[in-house]
Amino acid sequence: MTASRGSLSRRIVLLAVGIAVLTALLAGLLAVGLTRTSVDDAARTTLARIADAAAERADTGVAARVAQNRAVRTLGALGIESASVGRGGAVTSTSPLARDALTPARQRTLLTGGVVSARDDVDGTLVLIEGRPTDAGGIVLVQRRSDATADSDRLVRRVLLALLLAAVVAVVVSVAVARRLARPLRRTADAAHALAAGRRDVHVPVEGPDEVAEVASALNSLSGSLTRSEGRQRDFLLSVSHDLRTPLTGISGYAESLASGVVPPAETARVGGVVLTEAKRLERLVGDLLDLARLGADRPSVAPERTDLVALGRGVESVWSRRCAAVGVPFTYAPAAADVWTVTDPARVRQLVDGLLENALRVTPSGRPIVVEVRREPGADVVEVRDGGPGLTDDDLGVAFEPSVLHERYRGIRPVGTGLGLAIVGRLAHVLGGTVEAGHAPEGGARFTLRLPHVTPP
Repeated sequence: MTASRGSLSRRIVLLAVGIAVLTALLAGLLAVGLTRTSVDDAARTTLARIADAAAERADTGVAARVAQNRAVRTLGALGIESASVGRGGAVTSTSPLARDALTPARQRTLLTGGVVSARDDVDGTLVLIEGRPTDAGGIVLVQRRSDATADSDRLVRRVLLALLLAAVVAVVVSVAVARRLARPLRRTADAAHALAAGRRDVHVPVEGPDEVAEVASALNSLSGSLTRSEGRQRDFLLSVSHDLRTPLTGISGYAESLASGVVPPAETARVGGVVLTEAKRLERLVGDLLDLARLGADRPSVAPERTDLVALGRGVESVWSRRCAAVGVPFTYAPAAADVWTVTDPARVRQLVDGLLENALRVTPSGRPIVVEVRREPGADVVEVRDGGPGLTDDDLGVAFEPSVLHERYRGIRPVGTGLGLAIVGRLAHVLGGTVEAGHAPEGGARFTLRLPHVTPP
C-alpha cells in the first residue's frame, strides 16, 4: 500500500503558510518586545524628570514642609499620583496607590537622602515608582504601567493586525501560485498516464517555468519517440512474420505431398533437398532473432585480450577470399600498417566483420570488388568493409542498423537476407565500446566503418 505523499500545490501552500506564520510570529514578538521595552524606558525617564522637577519645587519654598505638600497637591491636580514623607515619618498622599507604594523601606531611603527608582506590583497593579529626597523628607511619584503603555499597546495591536493581514495575503498568493504551478504538472501527469494506457496522440502545451516546460517538452519528445519506435516494431514484426511464413509454407507443402504419397520416388531426394534448404533458411532467421534478442536484453560476455587487428584481418582474408572467388567477386585485404595492436575481444570483432562481409557479398554482383581495410586513426582503431554493390542512399545511412528497415525497402529489388544482420552488427559495436557507421564507398557501393577505442596493450 502506497502512502499518500500529498499534492505539490498543498505542499507549496503549507510551506507558504508556515513561512508567513513564522515570519509574522517572529516579527510580532520582536515588535512587541522592542515597543514595550522602549515605552517602559521612556515612561520611567519621563516620570523621573517629573520627580526631579517636583523635588526641586518642594525645595524652593520658605517652609520646606509646606512647599513639599504644595508640590504633592500640584501633582494631584495634574493627575499624577504621589505621596510625601516628612522628617517625623508623617505621610501625605493624593491616592491610596501612592501611599501603599511608599513602603517603610522606601521611606528610609528617601529620609537618608537616597533616590528611589523601581517597578513594583502594588495591590495587584504593576506601577512605575520614582522617589526623590527633599529638605522636608521625600516625595514619591507613582504611575500605572498600563497608563504608561496605553499608546504602545494600541500600536502593538495595529502591528499585529498588519502582520495578520500580511499572513492572509501570503496564503492567498501562495494558493494562486501553487495552482498555477501545479496545473501544467497535473496536465503533464495526465498525459503520462495516457501514454501508459496506450495513447500516442498525446501533446502537452509547453508552458510555465523553465523546469515545468522542460518536463512537458520531454514528454512530447517521448510520445513522438514511442510512436516511431512502435511503428518500427510493427513493421519489424510484419517483416519477420512474412519471412517466417515463406519457408514454413514451402516446408508444409512439400511435407503434405510426401505424407500423401503424391511425390514420385524419383523426386523424393529433390523434395527433401528443398525441405532441408527451407529449414536451414528458417533456422538462420530464428538464430538471427535470438542473437538480436540476446544483444538487446543484456550485455553479452566480452573477453578482451591483446589483439592484432592486422592478423585478425588475415584470418578474415583466408576465409572470405575463397568464398568471394567462388562467385566471381574480387576480394582485397588492405592493411595500412604492419600491425595494429589493441585490447578487445577478437571473437566479437570477427563476428562483426563476418556479418558485414555476409551483407556485402549478398548484394555485390560478379566482377565488382569487396575490400577490407585495417588502419589506425587518432584515438581509434578502424576496420572498414567496402563493396562495389548498389550502395545506399543518403536516407538509408541513418537507418542502416535498424532491424528490417533496409530489408523492407529493398525486398524484391536486390538480394536481401533476414533483415537483422546489420542490426546485430550495430549492437556488437556498442558492446565492444565502439561505433559503426554507414557511408558511400569509393568502389561505388556501401562502406561500413567500425571504430574501436584504441587501448595500448601491455
